[in-house]
Amino acid sequence: MRTYLDHNATTPVRPDVIETVAHAMRTTGNASSVHADGQAALRLVETARRQTGKALCARAEDVIFTSCGTEALNLALHSAIRAGGAGRILHSAIEHEAVADTARASGLPVEEIPVTAAGLADLGWLEDRLGHWDTERDGRPALALMLANNEIGTIQPVAEAAALMREHDGLVVVDAIQAVGKIAVDFAALGADYMAISAHKFGGPQGVGALIAACNAPLERQLRGGGQEKGRRSGTLNVAGIAGLGLAIEQAVAGLDDFARLADWRDAMAAGLKQAAPDIHILGEGAPRLPNTLGIAVPGWKGETQVMALDLAGFSVSAGSACSSGKAHGSKIGNATGLDADASRGFLRVSLGWNSTADQADAFVKAWSEAHGRARPEHSNALKAVS
Repeated sequence: MRTYLDHNATTPVRPDVIETVAHAMRTTGNASSVHADGQAALRLVETARRQTGKALCARAEDVIFTSCGTEALNLALHSAIRAGGAGRILHSAIEHEAVADTARASGLPVEEIPVTAAGLADLGWLEDRLGHWDTERDGRPALALMLANNEIGTIQPVAEAAALMREHDGLVVVDAIQAVGKIAVDFAALGADYMAISAHKFGGPQGVGALIAACNAPLERQLRGGGQEKGRRSGTLNVAGIAGLGLAIEQAVAGLDDFARLADWRDAMAAGLKQAAPDIHILGEGAPRLPNTLGIAVPGWKGETQVMALDLAGFSVSAGSACSSGKAHGSKIGNATGLDADASRGFLRVSLGWNSTADQADAFVKAWSEAHGRARPEHSNALKAVS
């Protein structure tokens, strides 16, 4: 039997959500149609919109359904630039490529905010940069900052960064894709203009997400057509996926207290791995982190090799973001936090989920320790750790 420990890539769909999606798929009707069948489909969409708004402390009418988190982030950045008049984009050095690549492609000047050794965006750098901001020269600033890092789980100081941006009439885009369902997320308290989420990270189906846009946030549509979502995002609505997102976010938020207990298993795993490999790096240790996420780096043992060894042992883990797996360079987060190249190439992410068990966490430590002992016997206490 395999053990799935890659929940930050995607987490299993919750059983009740599968039933809800199946029911929605049996509901024939286009949510844009005015007849009874269309209105039945629309009611499923509007229920999910209310569920999403309530879960995120946002107004239901500010929820715009999209195909995924990447589309939501693209819509937010596009809007900040085209409708908001942003002249320069700031983002942290550890943003997902959905932000970083979109920023590069915008044609605007882009500046990276460095992160500390603990994996947190450097607010001192941001404050200093904004202190020297010249609107005539630099234009209106736009900040893109993830709420929680997808590789090591560090929770970023978004509210504090947003407050700094407000002093300079800046726009703030928050990537909350990895945070929702793992920690409490309050859109209003963050002070953001835009926030992106994705259903498959918290037990919903793949292929559906949402952008929450504050009522006064500049917005310019990217997809033109039938004028769905009040003209903000055209395209036939994915009724079944949206219904699944709504129930999944409701259940995920209701279970946050249980999810928080995963931190005990995460820390126990870290302790076990340290015992087996004295030279291991636990990234983000000591910083606020998602309770389910453990990012490690091992000098001299490539992350991809670790993934393959553990896959053969029946464990699904990753060498970083699923969107960047297989690339030859070291971990983005490892490089940004100052690890040397050898250690950065040895990055591995283990992420627990809503259906993980303590036995699975214990079994992972044993399997990893044994694999480490075979791969690096001269640097390992693995045989003692698992005996």
